[in-house]
Amino acid sequence: MSDVLVRGIAADGAVLACAAIATDATEEARRRHGTLPTATAALGRALVAAAMLGSTLKERQTVMIRVLGDGPLGPMISESTADGALRGYVTNPRTDLPPTSARKLDVGGAVGQRGTFHVTRDVGLRDPYQGSVPLVSGEIGEDLAAYLSCSEQVPSVVAVGVLVGPTERVLASGGLMLQVMPGAPPSIPAYLEERARLLPAVTQMVNGGAGADEMLRAALGRLPVSVLEHRAVRFACRCSAQKVVGVIATLGRQEAERLLREEGRVEVQCRFCGEQYVFDAERVAAVFAPAAPEAAEA
Repeated sequence: MSDVLVRGIAADGAVLACAAIATDATEEARRRHGTLPTATAALGRALVAAAMLGSTLKERQTVMIRVLGDGPLGPMISESTADGALRGYVTNPRTDLPPTSARKLDVGGAVGQRGTFHVTRDVGLRDPYQGSVPLVSGEIGEDLAAYLSCSEQVPSVVAVGVLVGPTERVLASGGLMLQVMPGAPPSIPAYLEERARLLPAVTQMVNGGAGADEMLRAALGRLPVSVLEHRAVRFACRCSAQKVVGVIATLGRQEAERLLREEGRVEVQCRFCGEQYVFDAERVAAVFAPAAPEAAEA
C-alpha cells in the first residue's frame, strides 16, 4: 500500500481530521540510518507526526518536530514539507530496549519522560513560529496531542504507531489526528476520545490492509466527513552536493586542506538521510577557486 495522507473536515467544520500511512517512508528511514527496532518505532512515529502536523502546509512551507528527551535515544528530529517529503533522524539509532509489560516496543523509555517537545513552523515569514511543551510520556502521539492543546489551544486526539517485524523491517506505520475547532459543541471532544478507545491500534489497521480513508472514517464514527485532499508522502531529503560545497566553504581552506592531508578526502554525511558526499583534492580545490571574471560585452 502506497504511503498517503488524507485530510478532511467533519461535523460541519467542528473537526479537522487527518490520517496517514507512512510504512515505506519509515522503512526507508530505518534502512538509511540502521536503526534497531525501538529506535525505528520512535523515528517512524515522529515522521508520521510531522506528516500530519504538516497536512495544511502550503508550497515551500515546512514543519519540524524536535523531541529532546532524557532517554538513551537522544535528541530526535523529523520534518515534513508541503509536498509530503519526510526526513528525520535519531541521535542514537542503535537504541533498543526490552518490550514493555504490554509487549510493545518501549518508545517512551527510549525517548525519556523528561524533556521537551518542540515544533517549528516555517511558513515564509521573517521568523518561523516556534512552540514547545514538556514531554508527557515520550510516546510521541500523547506528546503531540499535549502540544496542540497547550501551545496552539486546539484540543486533539492523536494516535501514531509503528509495527516492526521479526527481521527488523517495518510492517506498518501510520497515524490519526483529530483536532477540535473553536466553537465545536461540547459533546465532540468526549465523543472523539470514546471513539479512540474503541478503535483498533493504528498498526493493526494498517497491517490489516485498511486505507487512510477507512481509518479516518473509523475514527470519526457517526460524524459526517468531507475529504479535502489526498497527498502522497515519502522519505526524501533536500541535501545535495551543491549544499555540501557551501559546508566545505564554511570550513575554510585551511581546515579543508588539513582534512585532505590527514584523511585523503573531505567527507560530509547528511544527518537527515545518511547520504555521504566525498570530495577529493580536485573537488576541494574547485570549492576555493576564484570565480572566473565575466566576459566583457562585445
